[in-house]
Amino acid sequence: MSGRTAPPRVLTVAGSDSGGGAGIQADLKTMLALGVHGMSVLTAVTAQNSLGVQGAWELPVEAVRAQYRSVVDDIGVQAVKTGMLSSAELVEAVADLIAGTDAPAVVDPVGVSKHGDPLLAVSALETVRTRLLPVATVATPNLDEVAQLTDIRVESEQDMRRAARAVLDFGPRWVVIKGGHLAASTGEAVDLLTDGTQEHWLRAPRHDNRHTHGTGCTLASAVASHLALGRPVPEAVTAAKEYVTGAIAAGFALGAGIGPVDHGWRIGREPE
Repeated sequence: MSGRTAPPRVLTVAGSDSGGGAGIQADLKTMLALGVHGMSVLTAVTAQNSLGVQGAWELPVEAVRAQYRSVVDDIGVQAVKTGMLSSAELVEAVADLIAGTDAPAVVDPVGVSKHGDPLLAVSALETVRTRLLPVATVATPNLDEVAQLTDIRVESEQDMRRAARAVLDFGPRWVVIKGGHLAASTGEAVDLLTDGTQEHWLRAPRHDNRHTHGTGCTLASAVASHLALGRPVPEAVTAAKEYVTGAIAAGFALGAGIGPVDHGWRIGREPE
């Protein structure tokens, strides 16, 4: 007897977070929560906990390429999401792989960790600009990553527009400028989604919760999941924002530092 039809498949190309809050682990949890089948290409191993990143070891390019081909050539994908790609060589290889894959790609241009630890070599920035962003369906930089990529320091919503135009000049079809680090003058977490023609301001309550580890990975994976489910970009990003907002609200303490968002917040937890 044959099994049921497989759900849409999403491939994450990212690093491992041994603490389970970000990276590959966050991506796969998000995909499970949103009803798609998550698959992974590991690009790096990190020693990481609630206090920061204690070490990182990049995988060889041939190992990354072999994982990608193994999954895509046999199983196929409906969306690809990229995260930590620490070197120019890895960025270039992954960009080439995505360019040859007939599926939308969500690029999270990971530059630094939640704790400020560098996760992308400075020498790789130009390759991100010239090779990876041009193959992105949606790019999802936060304000620190915007500054790395464009030298624009975002301090207002008007700056977010300027930043979006600058990122779009690198070639992605859409960009989400994540304003979560913007000064909380309105009590809202504001993101800007645009393709240079359409403009969508996504606003959500700003939750007073310091346990936000993994928000960037989670948003990008949620966008990819909704794209794999067949939703157009504005609808996919809006739904992803709603999911992440709930995950932030439910974030919990873990270890002695910054805890993770709760990827399973919709499932509910048994009362203590």
